[in-house]
Amino acid sequence: MQGTSPTAAPATPKGHTTASADRYSAFMAGARLAEEAPLVLDAFEAVIVPTDVSKRPLLHELTVSVFWPHRDHDLDLFLSLGQGYIALDAIGRPLGSSMYFPMGDDFAMFGMMVTTPRLQAMGAGRRLLREIMRDCEGRDLRLSATRSGYRLYEAAGFDPVGTIWQQQGIARPFRLPAPVAGLDLRPMNAADRDMVHALDAHAYGAARTVVLDALLGHSTGMVVERGGAICGYALMRKFGKGMVIGPVVAEDDAMAMQLVAPLIQACEGQFTRLDTPQQTEQFKAFLSAAGMGVFDTVTEMFIGKQRRAAEGPLMYGLAAHSLG
Repeated sequence: MQGTSPTAAPATPKGHTTASADRYSAFMAGARLAEEAPLVLDAFEAVIVPTDVSKRPLLHELTVSVFWPHRDHDLDLFLSLGQGYIALDAIGRPLGSSMYFPMGDDFAMFGMMVTTPRLQAMGAGRRLLREIMRDCEGRDLRLSATRSGYRLYEAAGFDPVGTIWQQQGIARPFRLPAPVAGLDLRPMNAADRDMVHALDAHAYGAARTVVLDALLGHSTGMVVERGGAICGYALMRKFGKGMVIGPVVAEDDAMAMQLVAPLIQACEGQFTRLDTPQQTEQFKAFLSAAGMGVFDTVTEMFIGKQRRAAEGPLMYGLAAHSLG
């Protein structure tokens, strides 16, 4: 992170409204401080350093402070896929973090935006957000905003897309959905990789090759075929207090339920989570019947082009709030 003085106004994000572009420009116009300049937060004087695997214990300390469920293996995955910064006080205690996860050359997902509760509203989150926004200038951006972070992201030029519903609980026995005519359900195998990548790129809006390959290496999954061609998929892996189901890509509720049902069955008696932007009554009732009621919501927000598919294969389950 090299300190320089700004010489030109930040580039205006493409495909964005005038109002949000103005917010973006105003946010990014904050003076860049020299690398050695301290970040002063109330009585705290902090430095900002890049994240790496050696910072995992500090990131875990931050997530615990805000009651996030991340375990060491979750943080190791994020650190292997993303880049970012962590703010430390004079004796090395973590005060906040921010990360970004590149998906191709022109898109990035923001995540791991954490500030210790006692320092929220003191500028740490703003400074850390500006750092990763500078690193990602020229890319389309997306993030999942908690209630506490929404106003900051809005001030930075992000616009809302919709709600992500966090559904979770102890998986329990439920009535299996009726088979869908013309669809063949089976476990995923290594030969499915290319077709799964193509489906995911359409639904997600970017080719997240490195991220999806990493997820495939940590997950088990299901696919559905129509006429021998894969038209939907779902993954499941260890996350937080138990298991997470996601990503899930399907054309409609019926296909999504076909894909997810055997994965929920495999989790019976365990804590299971699925984060979905598709909150139709049918899908909501299906998950609730399996023990996974609505626990919380976040707001998906973006800068640049809104990339998530609105037709065809759709995203029914996120890999994580930080990965989309």
